[in-house]
Amino acid sequence: MRETDTAATAGTVDPGLPPAPGAEHYPALALANSAIALPGAQFLDVLDTPSGSNQWLVDHDLAPADVGMQEMCAARLRSLREQVRALLAAQVDGCPAPADALTAVNDALTRVPTAAPLGWDSVRGMHRTAPHPIDQIVDQALGILAADAADLLTGPDAERLTACPSPPCNRYLLRAGRRHWCSVRCGDRARAARAYARRAQTADG
Repeated sequence: MRETDTAATAGTVDPGLPPAPGAEHYPALALANSAIALPGAQFLDVLDTPSGSNQWLVDHDLAPADVGMQEMCAARLRSLREQVRALLAAQVDGCPAPADALTAVNDALTRVPTAAPLGWDSVRGMHRTAPHPIDQIVDQALGILAADAADLLTGPDAERLTACPSPPCNRYLLRAGRRHWCSVRCGDRARAARAYARRAQTADG
């Protein structure tokens, strides 16, 4: 299973990478790829801060620009990302889906509020309560992302799902034809590594 390298440097590197193939159609795939391992033991997590998480949701039409994301909500988004990554890894590796990842995604699917719950206090007595606006927006976004992950993992594109094979890249993508790298940069790096290995083997021979 491919895990995020949390020991690397976070949040300070501009990767200059285009979205991985398929991420433009599946926001859940874009979410999974929002933590990027880079050469030189560098690491970029675009959800590392509340403002970064806020901007990511805005960029993917999942929240208004003025939602005012707090760390608690940003942490929920990062947590869902790791559970989605676990499910993608299981799909790619042909392994059973982790139970905790299934539970987390299903919880996100069912937390979207459909009606205001019933509450009681000594002043108002019985009354209908409403979630905090930020919580409600985040619940809605997480529900959409969870549903999108479920669609990807159970739909016709599931068989095209793969992990970029160019170390240290940790992104997922949908294969298109013979292309199985997430970017030209990763493809070039993989070809250069193969060429170097061939030269080294020739020299040793």
